[in-house]
Amino acid sequence: MSSGFGLVVRFTLRDEAAAAGFDELVAQTLPEIRKHEPGTLAYVVHSVPGEALIRVFYELYVDKAAFEAHEEQEHTKHFLAARGEFLEGFEVTFLEAQTGKGPVSS
Repeated sequence: MSSGFGLVVRFTLRDEAAAAGFDELVAQTLPEIRKHEPGTLAYVVHSVPGEALIRVFYELYVDKAAFEAHEEQEHTKHFLAARGEFLEGFEVTFLEAQTGKGPVSS
């Protein structure tokens, strides 16, 4: 399998107003990721049926260097600084590809 670098982030939002604010912040950030990050292969934001205050991000990068480049972007820095006002908490899980089918292959 590839040397792609991935992660999953599960965000718990404080309340419905915070969820709306967080969703707006995401909507402002995603176009910048699409425009400026060729090494970001997937950046998918999920809601969870029956859990209105949960958002799950799935992120896949060409490699760890592409993830680090993502973290250094101004739009990412803005998102990371602003997200706290909406959150009750979050959990990050880093992923190593074992096998499968995807946009990065060896």
